[in-house]
Amino acid sequence: MLIRQWDSVEGQTPQMDGVKDVTMRVMIGRDDETPNFALRHFIIEPDGHTPRHSHNYEHQNYIVAGSGKIWYGTEFYDIKQGDYLYVEPNVEHQFVNTGDEPLAFICLVPMTFQCGDEGEMPVPGS
Repeated sequence: MLIRQWDSVEGQTPQMDGVKDVTMRVMIGRDDETPNFALRHFIIEPDGHTPRHSHNYEHQNYIVAGSGKIWYGTEFYDIKQGDYLYVEPNVEHQFVNTGDEPLAFICLVPMTFQCGDEGEMPVPGS
């Protein structure tokens, strides 16, 4: 069993072009030898955003605090504390904080994904 507080994990800036004022914490993941999923905690400061990107694995999100928008496919959708989101594989998406407070969310991703002829690869940030 593993129990820890979110603030006991050191935050890091995701290493992707287009990131602005984002902190990610891998709460449970590869270093904990979990076999299937990684649980990540993101904080996006006001006017900050993740890059607009897509990848061939799903993720599920729960908005813990704040409000903002998610670019999903071809348009923006409003998001706020208490919302759950399912982001399908290969759909372009981006989280943007449009509020005055930090936007915080939990993100659940698989530990690995299929990468063409290279086979199974680790999911970044897992």
